Amino acid sequence: MTEERTDDRLKKEPDVARRSRGMDDRKVTEDREISDDDRLEMFRAQLFNDALPDLPAIPGYHMCWLTTTNPRDPIHRRIQLGYEPIKAEEVPGMAHASVKTGEYVGMIAVNEMLAFKLPMSLYQRFMQEAHYDAPLREEDKLAEVADSIRAQAEQSGGRLIEGDGMDDFRQHAPRLTDFS
Repeated sequence: MTEERTDDRLKKEPDVARRSRGMDDRKVTEDREISDDDRLEMFRAQLFNDALPDLPAIPGYHMCWLTTTNPRDPIHRRIQLGYEPIKAEEVPGMAHASVKTGEYVGMIAVNEMLAFKLPMSLYQRFMQEAHYDAPLREEDKLAEVADSIRAQAEQSGGRLIEGDGMDDFRQHAPRLTDFS
C-alpha cells in the first residue's frame, strides 16, 4: 500500500490567502469614518491656525498674505500694483508677528508670508478683470473661432454643429458680482 502525502499548501479550503480582498478592505473603509470628536478637533484647528492666522478686517481694504519666495510674483510687483504692507502697529495684538530685522522690518509676517492690504476699490477692479472681463473676452474669442469655422464649412458645402455651450456664450453673459 502506498502512503499518500499531502501538502498543506495545496489544500483548496478557504484560508487567509484565499479570502476576498473586499472582505479585508471592509474593515479599513469602515474605520475611515470621522467621529464627532475628530470633527471638533478639525474645527479647533481652524480657529487656532498657528501656521497662518486670519488677518482682522481693516475697513476699506482687502487683506491677504503674500509670499516672498515666488520669483514670478515678487513683493515689489505687488507694491507697484497698489498692495500696501500691513505694519504691526495697524493691527492690535499682532506685534508678536512683526519682522524685527531685514528688509521687511515692522511688517506682519509669518515665515516667508507677509500681510498686505489692497484698497477695496482696486481689489474689486482686479477681481472683475480676472474673474469676469477676461473670461468673457475668452468666450468671445471662442465664439469668433466657431463662427469662422462655420463660415469655412459653409463655403465648402458643409455645416458646423455646435453644442448648447456655444449658444450660452453668445446669449447669456454671467452676472457681475461683488467680490468682497
